[in-house]
Amino acid sequence: MDDDSLNPEQYDKPVAYDANGQPLYARPLSRVQPESIVKSSDTSEVSLETKLKHDSSKRFYPTINLQDDEYVIATIQRHPIGLLWPFTIGILLMAFAISVLYNYDLFVRSFNLTGDAAQASTIALPILLITILIGIGTYIAYFVYTSNKFYLTNENVIQAVQVSLFSHVEQTVSLDNIEDARFQQKGIFQQFFDYGSIRLSTEGNATAYNFTYAAHPKECIDMLNNAIEICKNKRGKNK
Repeated sequence: MDDDSLNPEQYDKPVAYDANGQPLYARPLSRVQPESIVKSSDTSEVSLETKLKHDSSKRFYPTINLQDDEYVIATIQRHPIGLLWPFTIGILLMAFAISVLYNYDLFVRSFNLTGDAAQASTIALPILLITILIGIGTYIAYFVYTSNKFYLTNENVIQAVQVSLFSHVEQTVSLDNIEDARFQQKGIFQQFFDYGSIRLSTEGNATAYNFTYAAHPKECIDMLNNAIEICKNKRGKNK
């Protein structure tokens, strides 16, 4: 008997019995197909090359929040020339303080010091503390200066702004929103040592991002404009 000839009411009635007297029922095969798995058209698979670049960027830049399909193209750092004055002042001050200790006898005679003031032990500890503080201050200036960076990814520009030792700000702008990217070098000194300032403007010039003492600014802008063009072309194809 064909299963299609059975009425729904007959499905629960036995159609035969086995050797032990147990009823046998007719159960038609289910004609309901399993639900197909629908993938969202908005979800795009990340290519193996992009995933490898993303994983590598996460290892080298663990503090940056990157999307699954995002990776760092380049890091724009400040030129070492900006550390010239902080280092020069710090070294001169520490050299002067140490020279006072080594030439303390001459210092006493020059200023006609007497009594406790003429004892080297009286001034040794204060000068040593001052020297240590100058060294710490010089290192803080170095840390703040070098912590200011631009991270260029295939999706965004991330500016890490280190205002002070305990004040850090991150600004992120999408490459899609950048309308103008330019650099500026003022004077022969900046051109000779190849550093300058970078300026990024967003749509309608509502926001501007400035990065001073950028090393190799022309190369950075060329690389940035290339990344912007690639990103916008990719966005246009996905629309």
